[in-house]
Amino acid sequence: MLTVFLDLDGTLIDPKEGITSSIQYTLQELGVADIPTQNELTWCIGPPLHNSFDVLLGPGADLHEAMAIYREHYTDEAMYLADVYDGIGDMFDAFHQVDARLFVATSKPHVYANELIEHFGIHAHVEQLFGSELDGTNSDKTELLKFALDETGADPARSVMIGDRRFDIIGARNNDIPSVGALWGYGEPEELHMVEADALAGAPEEVPEIVFDLLRLDIE
Repeated sequence: MLTVFLDLDGTLIDPKEGITSSIQYTLQELGVADIPTQNELTWCIGPPLHNSFDVLLGPGADLHEAMAIYREHYTDEAMYLADVYDGIGDMFDAFHQVDARLFVATSKPHVYANELIEHFGIHAHVEQLFGSELDGTNSDKTELLKFALDETGADPARSVMIGDRRFDIIGARNNDIPSVGALWGYGEPEELHMVEADALAGAPEEVPEIVFDLLRLDIE
């Protein structure tokens, strides 16, 4: 049976406004003088946020304080400032037609990610969500996908990871899972080419056929 692991931010939903505005608020609260614009912060969408704050704040910064400020603002004011990408529903329908197992695999803490997929109706299409813990456990995609494979019993050779950043592709490869790079998200094409995604998709509705071809599945 085909198993599909789907990244959340930048793959299923566009979270730009909520994430970047919360980062801006955090930097302002911490006294950073030169606050990047939202467009300048899109590189923070995808990787674990504590890694992004480590870069933004520099050596010696209190990352626990930064994450606490971010999470308070994000959950109180910004979490639902996002949109489901066009074509996601068509992608889900095509996978349902072949009885694929669908899972969300995100570096975002599952306590927030589960609220998001319920809010946007994604939960009705997936079997389960795998996310990180608040202490950072499973925020690395390699660890997260290993955990997901163990929990689901999925065969890596009959699975695929779909995501827009290099972390998704690297995590998949480290677990022997084929990968499809989502070009509609926040990873630049060069980023996905550099980490050698097994295939690239320009839009969500293109993904199922690409996956069937990639895994050599005979779908009538």
